[in-house]
This record gives sequence, C-alpha cells and structure tokens, in this order.
Amino acid sequence: MLAFAGARDIIGTGELTWDLDRPCTASELLADVCRKFPDLAPYRPSIRIAVNGCYSDPGDPVVAGDEVALIPPVAGG
Repeated sequence: MLAFAGARDIIGTGELTWDLDRPCTASELLADVCRKFPDLAPYRPSIRIAVNGCYSDPGDPVVAGDEVALIPPVAGG
C-alpha cells in the first residue's frame, strides 16, 4: 500500500504492507485502514483509492497482490 501527502503523514510511512485475508472492496479496505490509523478517519470521505494505478470506485474489488494507493486531496499553488 502506498500513502501520499497527509495520509503518509498520519500513517508515518509512504509504503506499507497490508495483508488481505480475503478479497474486499476499496471502501472496506479504506475502513480497515482507518480503524488501524484512527487519525485518518476524518479524511475518509475525501481520500481516493487507486488500485493497480487506476482510480477505483468504492465497490471495486481489491485482492491480495494488488497495489493500493491512498490519495488524499492535495492543494498547491
């Protein structure tokens, strides 16, 4: 799992291994991540999930071996 910007700051690393014991949806995976890292929970509605390099919808499947990225909104100038 890759974490960018504020998600990386909260998790404490830009890359971590997340073991899936069963297939799940992108939304279920994000819920699991927020349970492990509760400071991430307030940002849950605005975090996008990418699976294998493509933005995913909340109901899209995630299986073991997929590369998942947490992409919070980013502002810049």
